[in-house]
Amino acid sequence: MWIRSTMIYRTSFALTMTGNLLVTGLDLATILLMFTQVRSLGGWSLPEVCFLYGLSATAFGVADLVLGSMDVLGARIRDGSFDTLLVRPAPVLAQIGADRFALRRLGRITQGAVVLGWALVSVDVAWTPAKVLLVPLILAGGAAIFCALFVAGAAFQFLAQDAAEVQNAFTYGGTTLLQYPPTVFGKDFVRGVTFMLPLAFVNWVPAAYVLGRPYPLALPSWTVWSTPLVAAGCCALAGAAWRVGLRSYRSTGS
Repeated sequence: MWIRSTMIYRTSFALTMTGNLLVTGLDLATILLMFTQVRSLGGWSLPEVCFLYGLSATAFGVADLVLGSMDVLGARIRDGSFDTLLVRPAPVLAQIGADRFALRRLGRITQGAVVLGWALVSVDVAWTPAKVLLVPLILAGGAAIFCALFVAGAAFQFLAQDAAEVQNAFTYGGTTLLQYPPTVFGKDFVRGVTFMLPLAFVNWVPAAYVLGRPYPLALPSWTVWSTPLVAAGCCALAGAAWRVGLRSYRSTGS
């Protein structure tokens, strides 16, 4: 329904998608401005940083397209309209994900994919079958990790009821964080986003193997292939949190 309503006004859709692409490109513009003053950022060259950027932006763009509407849950709980989703013959999580589905978010995916494509042909890497295989695994696993964050954030809104910005801090904030190399952050912070909130497995850890860089926190070599496992664990935990939150929901009574 939302796709059909969007495509009725094709010019408006094209303009909003273009605007979304340009706005999301401001993060890249910031990185490019930095490299007008320095030759490397934390020891990473521009193509290497763009490789991180492309992986993070593309993976997050897929998750944002699928579940980017999860932040409306708090408003639905407060005004009581969440009750209408409970009586429909469809999974509540799917309904929330499809609520106000916005095709304009394809702009973020397109922009990230273009940067990633440029980085892949620009980085100084001796490509092997293992490294080629790892790139799509990174994108799929990273998108799943961000989807888990969206779902976990939505589950938290059952408790807080007005926590959209808290959720955005971990989702939109997380993708911005991962666009920069781990060497520009303190070790304690890197430990936190590796072992507590495993955002490092979206791109930092596997990208280190592809680029021939030291692994963050001197992790063992096998961790470069653990992104799908980390994603599966995050999705399982987020699904459990969602079910707990849904069972604890109490209607407004109005």
